[in-house]
Amino acid sequence: MKVLVSTKWLNNNLNRKNLVILDASWYMPSENRDCYQEFLKIHIPGSQYIDIDNLSDKSNELPHMLPKLEKFEIFSRICGINNNSIIVIYDSFGIFSSPRIWWMYKYFGFNKVYILNGGLKKWKEEKRLVTKKIIKKEEGNFQAKINHKYLSKKQDIIKNIYNKNCKIIDARSKNRFYGKEKEPRKNLKSGKIPNSINLPWKKLISENGMLKSNIQLNNIFNKLNIKKKEKIISTCGSGITACIITLSLTKLKFDKLSVYDGSWAEWGMRNK
Repeated sequence: MKVLVSTKWLNNNLNRKNLVILDASWYMPSENRDCYQEFLKIHIPGSQYIDIDNLSDKSNELPHMLPKLEKFEIFSRICGINNNSIIVIYDSFGIFSSPRIWWMYKYFGFNKVYILNGGLKKWKEEKRLVTKKIIKKEEGNFQAKINHKYLSKKQDIIKNIYNKNCKIIDARSKNRFYGKEKEPRKNLKSGKIPNSINLPWKKLISENGMLKSNIQLNNIFNKLNIKKKEKIISTCGSGITACIITLSLTKLKFDKLSVYDGSWAEWGMRNK
C-alpha cells in the first residue's frame, strides 16, 4: 500500500492546489530543542507546523494522547485541509515523528495522507528549496470520521496478551524493553508488556532516514514470525515510534493494525 512520497514527487507537486504539507518534527524533552523555532528558520515551502504535544488531549495526564474529534477538525481546517486534500507529512530526522501524525489522520478517517520518505533531512541533502516564509492557508472544511480499528487501549492489551492470533510489538530500544535502562520519563517502571516482542524502530529506518525497502522490511518481520492473518498492536514509550511499525506494516499490506496510544507511559505506571 502506498504510504510514502519521494522528495522528487513533492518537489514536482509543490504548487498543487489541494496539497497540504505538514512539518511534524518532534523531539524528546531531554533533547532540549524547540521544534517550532527550527520550523520558523527553515522548512519546505508551503509547510504548516504541527505540534504533537499541543494537538493532543490536554485533559489526559499521559503525554500527547489522541485529541477529541472536534479539536482535530479545527486544527486540520486551520491548516487548510479539506476532505479532498492530499496531505504530505515530514519531520527533521527523516522518519521519526511524522508517522504519528500520519496514523492520527488514518484514525480520524482520512486516507490521502503520506509520509515524505527521508523527510527534511533528505530534502536538505538534495539542496531542494527551503524557506522561512510562513504561508497562511485558506480555512479548510475537513470533517473527521473516527476509524476505531486503528486504536488500542489498555483493556485491549490486557485482553490480547495471551491471544495466539495477536502480536504486541514494542518499538523501544532493546535495553529499555528488557529493563536494563531507565525510562526517560519519571515514575515509570522498567520492563515490557508480558508476551510482547521487541522491534526497535531504528531497525526499520535506513541510515539516510528513509523507510527500508519492502524486501528488507519483509525480512525483519519474517524473522519475528509476524503474519498478515494476525492482529498487530504496536507500542513504544508514548505512542510516537509505535506508528513507525504500523506505517511499515501498512506498506507491506498488513491490515489488522492498531497502535496502543498509552504505550509504556501508561503501562509502566500499572501497579503490578
